[in-house]
Amino acid sequence: MKKVEAIVRPGKLDEIKDALAAAEILGITVTHALGFGRQKGYTQIYRGQEVTTHLLPKIKLEIVTTDEKVQEVIAILVKTARTGNVGDGKIFVSNVEEVVRIRTGEQGEAAL
Repeated sequence: MKKVEAIVRPGKLDEIKDALAAAEILGITVTHALGFGRQKGYTQIYRGQEVTTHLLPKIKLEIVTTDEKVQEVIAILVKTARTGNVGDGKIFVSNVEEVVRIRTGEQGEAAL
């Protein structure tokens, strides 16, 4: 099993959720986050003074899936989250040793 973590623009969340649901990829955790990479924030005028904001609003998605579906998840994320501009985000994939459904006690892929 694999855990796919993606940091994306907040405005892309609905499109990503719809695309994952259409592909019958269920189970997603969404967290509001702040961060920056190459984008490095932005400068704006607030009450007549220049203010630099370094931490930008982002969305962190976490999806645990089978090894067979991980490339499909990545393809959906890349296709739906891409704008072509700096700040589109990143995808991280890591191994998951075990999954246990608390309600039933199911383990492994059956718990997904």
